[in-house]
Parts: sequence; C-alpha cells; structure tokens
Amino acid sequence: MEFTLIQGDIAQQSADALVNAAGTSLQMGSGVAGALRRVGGEQLNDAAVSKGPVELGDVAVTDAYGLDAEYVIHAAAMPHYGDGQATEASIRNATRNALEAADERGCESLVIPALGCGVAGFSTEDGAAIIGEEIQSFDPESLDDVRFIIYSDAEYETANRALAEETS
Repeated sequence: MEFTLIQGDIAQQSADALVNAAGTSLQMGSGVAGALRRVGGEQLNDAAVSKGPVELGDVAVTDAYGLDAEYVIHAAAMPHYGDGQATEASIRNATRNALEAADERGCESLVIPALGCGVAGFSTEDGAAIIGEEIQSFDPESLDDVRFIIYSDAEYETANRALAEETS
C-alpha cells in the first residue's frame, strides 16, 4: 500500500489512529510516548498501562482521550526501558500488528512513527526501511491514508533517503 513520509509532531496529527512507540510495559515516558501523553492526558497513560505488559512486537489499543484520533495503538517495538534494544523482528512485528489493529477497527487513516528507532537503539535508516517494507506489503481492507511521521530534521532526511533507496 502507498504511504506518505511526513515531518512533525505525532501528537498534533489528526487521524483515526495514532501509533505510540511503546516499550513492553506500555508506560508512556519520553519521546513519542511522552508527546502523546502530554496532549492525550494522564488517562491515556493509565489506559495504556492497564493493558500491559505485552510481548515484544505486540500491540494494545486504547481510546485517544485528548488527541485528535479515535484510537492510540501502543506498538511495543522495544523491551521495557533499559531492558534491551529494538530488533528488526520487533520493529517488523510491531509495525504489522499496528497496521492490522487499525484495519480491524475500520480505520481509514493512521499515523505511525519510527518504531524502535533512536533512543530504542535501532538506526533510523534501517528502521525506516523495515517500516516502509511492512507498510508497502500490507493489504488493507479499510486503511487508505497511512502517514509515516518523523520528528527531527536530521532523522526525516535519513528516513527519506532510506525509503528512496528501498523503492529504487
């Protein structure tokens, strides 16, 4: 399926579902999770934690509370903070499971961050290529607007380069 790479703050996006880059505990600390928590509120964190822990690569779905979305899909691409790093398999599984969770709920739009990249220990270049592969190979029933979002300028350029190499 086609998708768009965008730069920005995931917590400011409007979509049927937003994906949280979660650890297996689903505790919403910093990075993407922190941004979503600041806008979504403490209820979002409480709802996420109540669904955890989950296995590496799995997802949990909550209401979006104060965010401009119906759902937040908490995708565990990395172990609990400090307990290891993301892997190719965890990023691949978390991406696929997030896409499936949104599609199963009839979502038409989804915003997904660079799961497992950066502070989770996986390079943005390699992670973006994996996420791009998973989105492209996904055959949705309802999803037709998937946005892959990157926050920083440097990481956006890296992801853009990786995705361009992937499609050439």
